[in-house]
Amino acid sequence: MSATAPHAGPSPIRRPLAAAALLTALVSLVFGLLLAGAGPASAHAALTGSDPADGAVVDTAPKEVTLSFSEVIAVGDDSIRVLDPSGKRADTDAEPKDLSEGSTVRYGVALHSGLPDGTYTVAWQAISADSHPISGAFTFSIGAPSDTTVALPSQEAGGGPVGVVYDIARYAAYGGFVLLVGGSAFVLVCWRGGATALPMQRLVVRGWLTLTAATLVMLLLRNPYTGSGKFADAFDLAGLQSVLDTKPGAALVSRLLLLGAAALFIAVLFGTYARREDEREKKDLTFGLAVGGGVVATGIAATWAMSEHASTGIQANIAMPVDVLHLLAVAAWLGGLASLLVALYRTPDIGSAAVRRFSAVAFGSVVVLAATGIYQSWRQVGSWSALTGTRYGQLLILKVALIAVLLAVAWFSRRWTGRLTDSAVASQDASEEEPESESEPENVSADPERAAQLARQRAALTATKKKRIRDADPQRSGLRRSVLAEAAVAVVLLAVTTMLTSTEPGRTEEEAAGGTPSASAPAAGGPVNLKMPFDTGGQNGKGTVRIDIEPGRTGSNDLHVWIDGSDGKPMDVPELKLALTLESKDIGPLPVVPDRLAEGHWSASAVQIPMAGDWKIDVTVRTSDIDQVTIDKNAKIG
Repeated sequence: MSATAPHAGPSPIRRPLAAAALLTALVSLVFGLLLAGAGPASAHAALTGSDPADGAVVDTAPKEVTLSFSEVIAVGDDSIRVLDPSGKRADTDAEPKDLSEGSTVRYGVALHSGLPDGTYTVAWQAISADSHPISGAFTFSIGAPSDTTVALPSQEAGGGPVGVVYDIARYAAYGGFVLLVGGSAFVLVCWRGGATALPMQRLVVRGWLTLTAATLVMLLLRNPYTGSGKFADAFDLAGLQSVLDTKPGAALVSRLLLLGAAALFIAVLFGTYARREDEREKKDLTFGLAVGGGVVATGIAATWAMSEHASTGIQANIAMPVDVLHLLAVAAWLGGLASLLVALYRTPDIGSAAVRRFSAVAFGSVVVLAATGIYQSWRQVGSWSALTGTRYGQLLILKVALIAVLLAVAWFSRRWTGRLTDSAVASQDASEEEPESESEPENVSADPERAAQLARQRAALTATKKKRIRDADPQRSGLRRSVLAEAAVAVVLLAVTTMLTSTEPGRTEEEAAGGTPSASAPAAGGPVNLKMPFDTGGQNGKGTVRIDIEPGRTGSNDLHVWIDGSDGKPMDVPELKLALTLESKDIGPLPVVPDRLAEGHWSASAVQIPMAGDWKIDVTVRTSDIDQVTIDKNAKIG
């Protein structure tokens, strides 16, 4: 049986090169656009309040400055700095004191006594529990505002050239993990013959090299990434030691150790396993490699889960194993897809059975992704408003849309898979083997070197013929095109997934902004910080009310109110009234009439909270003789 390659279109050799060039260009374009449009990584923790508050004017100098955060953070000696109007340190230059109580995360620094009047700048920098650096600055004034020579930092923590390189390494690490784990799983589960195929070996080894190099870069850059932002500090031994004492540093070191075990796994897979011919022995070795490789892959995936979003926030004990499953499913699906693409374009030997086995693996991976993804979405987003109103939610919507597109393309791939047949190649093999053996010269057996040369020539000729026949097969060509389209979508999907890991979850972003009740209801016995937008309907009637109640317990409390206009500047209003109601006990409303301290700032002392509970705080704001509005929000006090 003979077969003729199509006359039109590129040659079989040029087609894989064109496909590889297309994928390379797409990867470069996607990651280039993502990195060019991305700023410093957003963090899980956020500043939720301070005392004194941003823009506050206090009558006398406070003894200390305190900052409250939405999540646990790591601080150092200079994490919180207070600078006077001339730029000199106004704090005692000591390590911040941990004033956390319950789930309220708060740190403070003591100030020097006898500070003069003027505007003071508070600059802070810390590391969120999910490994991302956070920073910011604000001002408050003693007596009255004044000019200041202090310039607020223009670059956030994690930004600049160091941040760009660190982000590139993060993207590369995920890509290397997908190729390493997915490629290995494809060989063991779907196509064992791929262990002897050089393109498959190169794919897995390149995945290992990429992940190893990216992990080393992240480990070295971790200190400047979270600190100075200077490349020179990458080789500061003291800074490297401090990184190793942190959770992210320990995760990166653990990943490097596991990659050492992965190197041994690769050596066995493409060495001893590939050369093993006895089917029983190969079956036993397959089981051992599957178990050992699964343990190593799970451990590598856990290095992300134990140091990023899954390790902090609600239900962390459940979220971390779910995140590991999610990462392994991503690797099995997308890494297997890359392996299938390489096998279809670069090897002549993969058969329909291997393709069908991968189709089953991909289906199982999608089921796991759907289950774990739904849980992760609920945990990280929390509300419909956060799904559409935060960057994390918008990226999540884009990810879901890309998965839908990928599944649609995969449906076409499954149709082509169902039509695949190996009969053409089998017939070709049968028709060519006998003539080749008959035409062998009689004196070849006397010359072993000549016999080996002829054997290599026959093998190369056979492989070329098989490839030509497979390239001419319309079912196989259709499958290659659909898998190439899947891989193109998968590249974009992996990039968006990586972006999600460095973006502040929608739940905490809303909480930090006061968008949900949990943001306005700190743990019992802690300060209460509320943020409530209002609109009286009149001219210049829009603004925001900020309320602090300290200590936030039953008994006597100090209450501060700030009103900011729509331009963010302090806003004075003719009348401001508050009332507290504990509806569950039919207590209230208890009226509170604060005194004006400065422009946009009111205060009331000795506000009595008779008992603990979920108190409703009503705020009435009047901006003119006829324009008035009452807003409310609940807060747990006591």
